[in-house]
Amino acid sequence: MLAAMVTTQTLAGNGTKAAARPEERVRVAICGTGFSGLGMAIRLRRMGIEDFVVLEPADDLGGTWRDNSYPGCACDVPSHLYSFSFAPNPNWSRTYSRQPEIWDYLRDVAERFGVTSHIRYRNGLREARWRPERRLWEIESEDGSRLCAEAVVDATGGLSKPQVPAIPGLERFEGRWFHSAEWDHGHDLTGRRVAVVGTGASAIQIVPAIQPQVGALTIYQRTPPWVVPRTDRDLTGVERGVYRLLPVAQLALRAAIYWGRESLAIGFRRADSWAARIPQAIARWHMRRQVGDPELRTKLTPGYRLGCKRLLPSNEYYPALAEPNVELVADAVTEIRPHSIVAADGSEREVDTIVFATGFDVVEPPAADRIRDAAGRSLSEVWDGSPQAYLGTTIAGFPNLFRFLGPNSALGHNSVVFMIESQVNYVADTLRAMDELGLASVEVRADAQASYNRWLERRLEPSVWNAGGCASWYLDRTGRNLAIWPGFTWPFRRRTRRFDPGAYTLTPRREVTDPLAHLEQARLAGRPEPLTHH
Repeated sequence: MLAAMVTTQTLAGNGTKAAARPEERVRVAICGTGFSGLGMAIRLRRMGIEDFVVLEPADDLGGTWRDNSYPGCACDVPSHLYSFSFAPNPNWSRTYSRQPEIWDYLRDVAERFGVTSHIRYRNGLREARWRPERRLWEIESEDGSRLCAEAVVDATGGLSKPQVPAIPGLERFEGRWFHSAEWDHGHDLTGRRVAVVGTGASAIQIVPAIQPQVGALTIYQRTPPWVVPRTDRDLTGVERGVYRLLPVAQLALRAAIYWGRESLAIGFRRADSWAARIPQAIARWHMRRQVGDPELRTKLTPGYRLGCKRLLPSNEYYPALAEPNVELVADAVTEIRPHSIVAADGSEREVDTIVFATGFDVVEPPAADRIRDAAGRSLSEVWDGSPQAYLGTTIAGFPNLFRFLGPNSALGHNSVVFMIESQVNYVADTLRAMDELGLASVEVRADAQASYNRWLERRLEPSVWNAGGCASWYLDRTGRNLAIWPGFTWPFRRRTRRFDPGAYTLTPRREVTDPLAHLEQARLAGRPEPLTHH
């Protein structure tokens, strides 16, 4: 790894200069080793850039797919699509892969593309601050080491800060409690009275996985989700053999899955669309087929349009609720006592283990408190509870900072890996443009960011994600949708195909008479296209 070492001096407490210490300098610092961080690291190597580091607070790579190891954890996007387009895996064992297999896939990809030597484990980001006089990011990592980077890539994602609700009495609970993303594998659930708080994407996988093991299982549901059939099965040896011998067959299947899921956006773009009624009718049929008890069906029937909250595929969740050791409480939790839980209707039930399947804090992800602008303000302070960005990737006031799966780049219908690869393309093209133009920094203009977000809000206003009649984590405290990209994903790929310098303030390292004309000349001279394919 190429990394420049320069000498810096600091002031001791008495105002005298302390001993000089080396300061490492790199081209790019990546924070996180999930799909986003590894995708960016691999692209840098393929561009011939070796001067980068990847900061990771854990002792292994994997991000979300390392941390979420709860029973039943699996992807809700088919395996052939939920993977890198440049690294198809012909050996998936199921149509919807389980957590261990996806984690193994990420470790294999990191090894195969040679990025593991760039990863610094047990050494996450403590603070990054932009220094305009140096036109660099000064970074302190968790082990106290310091480095400077021309660019920072925040690949920590939005599903990295578990959210536990502030329920009165939790601190007095004498049993064991934990969040689904911090599963206590040393705690045996056999025969225990277990409560699962929440009925989102994690809960519908946890409930059927632990139901046969526990003594009694109580599920606390504030709002029922829409659950649709899951076409999950083992993949045969013949299928895997075909994909190994004919990779084009797997790519064709990947494209078919992509366009099939993309078609859901037809109905989701408008809450009153006739097209949205089709998947909702399928979900109702699925419930009637699997839930025989009319009273339970009433509790499980959502009062909002399908798609307003995350769409959840499962064939096991509804049957698990009908088991004799399971009870669904259609009320929020209002109090926790030393050995019990009290619901909003005043009912009390004894439990000895509580699992919070309550999602993540997407408004205040961990890195937002640690990344600061030239004035020392953190991203959290600038966003003030309502995150905004440009193309979900760059943020006004933060030069040379790129965030993956940032505001309005999450999806309610397709694979986020597609969005990640689009953002990787955009950042790679930006770095190429900086080289060609001799730029020290690029910073999206505040007016360009504001105009882009007004466009987003207009597109989202009639959508099922905004007007579907529910309160979801997609919306911030003002009612603004901070999470979802509004509709088909292919326009996002098109918009991120090239760096668009007209939206940015460009600061050169050296004098350039007309940087935009210079960039156009470079492109006409044959700069290679970014690598994009399904």
